[in-house]
Parts: sequence; structure tokens; C-alpha cells
Amino acid sequence: MDFEGKGNWNISFAGAGFMGLYHVGVAQCLQERAPRLLQGAHCVYGSSSGAIYATSLVCGMSVDFCCSYYMEMTTAVKRLSLGIFHPAFTPVEYIKQVLQENLPANAHILASQRLGISLTRWPDGKNIIVTNFATRDELIQAVICSMYIPFYCCMIPPEFRGERYLDGGLSNNIPFKDNEFTITVSPFPGTLDICPQSTSANMHEMSTFNLNLQISTMNVFLMFLALFPPSPEVVANICRQGYLDALRFLERRGLTKEQILWSLAFKAPPSPAEGAQDSGCNQEGKAGLTLNWAVPNVLVKDVPNFEQLSPALEAALRKACKRKPGLWVHFWQSGSGQVLTYLLLPCTFPVEYVYFQSKRVVEWFPDALADLHWMQEQLRGLAHGLYSRTKTQLFGPVRAGLDELPARLSVDPEHCLTRFSQPHMLRTCANLYPLLYNMSLEADPL
Repeated sequence: MDFEGKGNWNISFAGAGFMGLYHVGVAQCLQERAPRLLQGAHCVYGSSSGAIYATSLVCGMSVDFCCSYYMEMTTAVKRLSLGIFHPAFTPVEYIKQVLQENLPANAHILASQRLGISLTRWPDGKNIIVTNFATRDELIQAVICSMYIPFYCCMIPPEFRGERYLDGGLSNNIPFKDNEFTITVSPFPGTLDICPQSTSANMHEMSTFNLNLQISTMNVFLMFLALFPPSPEVVANICRQGYLDALRFLERRGLTKEQILWSLAFKAPPSPAEGAQDSGCNQEGKAGLTLNWAVPNVLVKDVPNFEQLSPALEAALRKACKRKPGLWVHFWQSGSGQVLTYLLLPCTFPVEYVYFQSKRVVEWFPDALADLHWMQEQLRGLAHGLYSRTKTQLFGPVRAGLDELPARLSVDPEHCLTRFSQPHMLRTCANLYPLLYNMSLEADPL
């Protein structure tokens, strides 16, 4: 693939949950080492948390904002006694507030035809990629819909352009167009352009939601971290690993002149004749870049001083990880403070539950009418479906039996009128059954 032109490729960020800071490290490496990859990209796609960062990237948000946003959300969840199960955990409201406060006024103009957000339509589960946004609020609502996980965020799916949508990762976690080259980014090891390199010897992969993932314990652990946030230090290392993986992508394709990973691995780069290289071809059949698979995989623990690689990213991570001063904060974050928190939980949890649920109900009032109408339609459709299924199961065999009655039981109308016209035949209900029985025997004698 030739990256010298403009608009010949796309970038797609997969859904990653609380590991979305991995995308920040990847984009920061591309911005510093190969800025043409970001500036010349035709469209930036994203799903779930990848859509949040794709929006920030297209709108020109700084690396400081992205790091602080992810760290604040992770720290806020870690401070809760029950984590994501605490009633104060409201990711949809938090992200919506952050976007409303920080996105520029012309965000929808910057994002139109440059940003693609993956959505899953309710109830048919069809994947929709939105690339046009009429207003800033519509852009924010599309991002909210793309990250909604049923029962994890809230009960009622958000609405976008008159329809309800779920997390885009439930139908297409790595959105892109089939007829265009796309640089795929994901914090889960698999068949992607930029992703961590697993040390597992298992070569089996699992294709789910348009994302090919390696079957390994590492992926299981990373999926757990995506739903249950780790400590801020672990999240910061995930971001640094994204930077190193993007650097490996650039060096393997010869998109950067410096060979930094070789020096970090304390190895000398092989000569072109000795290196494991492979000439690829792009989708049009033209000669592509030379892939050097001998470039080593470097982990964060192998880098003694990450500040030498990216001073801007390291400064942003340290600033975001810096805890707020104060004796009260330090006490509650200490071991004794955590023990006291869990001891007081039977007394404090009922009060917190009532407070946060009441606050959520008050904030829900503006959308209550539309949500109640939607719930009514869903219950009506569910009841109709159950009624139709029960009717089919109960009366289906009876109807089939009636259709299979022997034709010999049918009565000729003319023969019936002739028998009824006889003077000696009394036309009473008592004589009706013998009459019909005799007529059937005469019509088809055995």
C-alpha cells in the first residue's frame, strides 16, 4: 500500500472498553513518527470506545485531554466501593457530559465525511455506519449509542434519528469499507495491523463481530480489563504498549527511517539480505511495501526510560496518573481506608443507593415520555409474539387434523335435498344424524 498519496486509506479503532487509552498511544506514535498516515487518511472509523477516541482525533483534541479523560473515568470507578456495580457508575452520563463540555462548536462539521461511527440497530441487530452529522448534539448522541452495552450502562437503549441503537461492537467491532485499505487498531492480539503480539503458541483464532482474535489466556485477561477497569498505572502501561506496537508497525513496513526497536531490544538490525522480508501487494495488484518481519516485539518493561521515546505522551500520562493531594484522599486510598469502607458498607450503601437512583430518575424526566412509549411498544410486540406462538402450538395440530378428514364423509347437496323431500321423513333434529349417516354410506359403501 502506498501511503504517499492522500485519501487512499482509512484507520479503524476497535472497541476496547477501559483499555481505550491504547488507541491514544497508537495515534500519538503515528503523529510523531509518520504524521502523513493520520493527516492523509480518508476516514477514521471507530466502534464503542474506539468511536470516542476517533471523534477526539478528528476534532483535534490534545493528547492531554484524552489521557486525562480516560484516567479520570478509571479512577472514578476505582474509588467506588463496588466498582461498576455501584449505583453511582453511570458511564453514559459521564461521557456525554465530557463531550458536551470539550468538543468544539463545529465538531459536526469536522466529523462529517471524515468520521465513521459503528452502531447496532435495535431490534434486528443490523450494523449501521454513520458518517454524516447535522448538529453537534447529533454527533454526541451517535457516540453515546455506539458505546451502549445492554444492562452494563443502563436499561433503555439511547435514541438516534428516531431509532434505538446498541453498542457498535455487537455487530461490527472493527468497521471499515471492503473496497478500501484500512489500518486496523485493537488492544487485543489477533489478525490486525496494530495490536499486541501474543507470546502464546496457539495459532487458532476466533472471528467475532468482524474482529479476528487469537484464542489465548492473554485475550481473556484483556477482555476482563476492558469491562473491569484496572489501576491507573496499568492503564498507562497499556497506552505505552500501544505506542510501541504502532512503532513496530511503522518499522516493519519501512515507514520510518529510525530503527528504534532494535536498540531497545539490545540487538543489531540485520542486513537487508538477512532480514525476513516479504513483498506484499495492495488491493489493486501493484507492488506494495516490503515487510520486515524480523523487527522485534518490545514490551513496556523492556523500555528503561519511556520519556526518551515520547516526551509529550509520557508527560500527559504522568499528569493524568498524579493523584490529588490531601490527607483525606490519601486516607481513603490507603489499606486501612479501604477496610473501613467495606466495614461501613452495610450502613452507607442503602443511603447511596437511594440518593443516586433518585438523581438518575430526576435526570431521566426529559426523556421519560419517549422511553415509556418505546417500552410500551416493546411490551406490545412481545405479547403479540407470545400470543401468535402459543396459538400456533395449540391450534396447529387441530387444524392439520381437520384438513386430513377423509373425503368420503362429504355429502352430495342434491342427494340431501332428495332425501329431505320425502313425505315420510320427519325433518327433526332427532332424525338428522341417522339421515346424514345413511347418506354417507350410500355415497361411499364399504
